[in-house]
Amino acid sequence: MFFYFKKQRYLRMSKHSHSIDSAVLARVQEQGPGWVFSVQDFLDLGSRNAVALALMRMVKTGMIRSIARGLFELPKTHPRLGKLAPSTDAIIDALGRRNSLKIQPSGAYAANLLGLSEQVPMKMVFLTDGPKRRIALDKREIIFKQTTPRNMAAADRTSGTVIQALRWLGKTNVTDQTIASLRRKLRPDDRRSLLDDLRYAPAWVAETMRKIAQDATP
Repeated sequence: MFFYFKKQRYLRMSKHSHSIDSAVLARVQEQGPGWVFSVQDFLDLGSRNAVALALMRMVKTGMIRSIARGLFELPKTHPRLGKLAPSTDAIIDALGRRNSLKIQPSGAYAANLLGLSEQVPMKMVFLTDGPKRRIALDKREIIFKQTTPRNMAAADRTSGTVIQALRWLGKTNVTDQTIASLRRKLRPDDRRSLLDDLRYAPAWVAETMRKIAQDATP
């Protein structure tokens, strides 16, 4: 009901605008709460300027919110907590789509994704082939660090996250328990794929990846 009234208010404000308003609105509703997006996600519907104006009208009515420069969200709402903060994954997906970037989790966040650390870091670091950037969201900070092509070679694969997590842990902190944990966590296909990316890892990390992949080969 709340969303219905916001929708009606938005449509009244945009009744003299192009039909792009209703097309943008329909796509946002189709994706649902929690979706993070940018102008780039609607360029098949109209010009960049027309899409930007439509999104700003939606922000003005409170239907969506601006969470960072050029990024918007249809927020999820909790009955007691109100509007929830957008997920890190949703933000990363939106930035990747917008700028055609490769983005690789690294550091403590990579370790957390793989279950090697229970603590979710307040500063989440990602490697990228694009420009460096920081996004502050409540108590979280998402940091993008520009890096070398070698570090991004496995960015779209599980092995990329494994490499970064092991590098963050350090050789002396990688134990038999660490290896056993990753062998349980990763699917057989993902474990086998580690062998394809050994050349992108430091020697000690590559040796650890071999141990993780053990018995996963056909």
